[in-house]
Amino acid sequence: MSKANLLDRRSVVSRLLADRKGAIAVGGLGASTYDIAAAGDHDRNFYLWGAMGGAVMIGLGIALAQPKLPVVVITGDGEMLMGMGSLATVGLQQPANLTIVVLDNEVYGETGGQASHTAATVDLVGVARSCGIADARAIATLAEIEAYAVAMQDTASGPRFASVKIDSANLERVLSSRDGTFIVNRIRGSLGFSPI
Repeated sequence: MSKANLLDRRSVVSRLLADRKGAIAVGGLGASTYDIAAAGDHDRNFYLWGAMGGAVMIGLGIALAQPKLPVVVITGDGEMLMGMGSLATVGLQQPANLTIVVLDNEVYGETGGQASHTAATVDLVGVARSCGIADARAIATLAEIEAYAVAMQDTASGPRFASVKIDSANLERVLSSRDGTFIVNRIRGSLGFSPI
């Protein structure tokens, strides 16, 4: 894909979450968490601040615990590469309510912009398919993003995986609460559970 055709990460995330209904959104380490916060802080946002490679497994745990709710993990290519084994576990568990969206700018943005493996040989869509995630696709347009946002609400036909090629613009960080206990208790409260 030509650099001119890459999507703006904030537009992608804001459109994915524009009509999220009761969906829980899990953000991967770094820029994807800032993108989710920029789309609007929400009681069901789970911001991941210090566990690179863990976003999909956290999303999987939530999806298995709350099978009637849509759960979307929005993460980057570097974080997904570090936690690639999680796709095998998702493929084995087959949570019908889980969607994984990888914002792929082909660089490790949090460590200085070095080229990631997706800039060369790694095809994350192919990896997801080979791990047993049948609905794995590349998304290249905002119209596809809007259609995918509707599909994310379906809690009976997942898991789903999408790789979205985005530009590598270094955007202003939009910070939400970094208090893990607050974040967890806020989500628990939105689901009707007592704080921990």
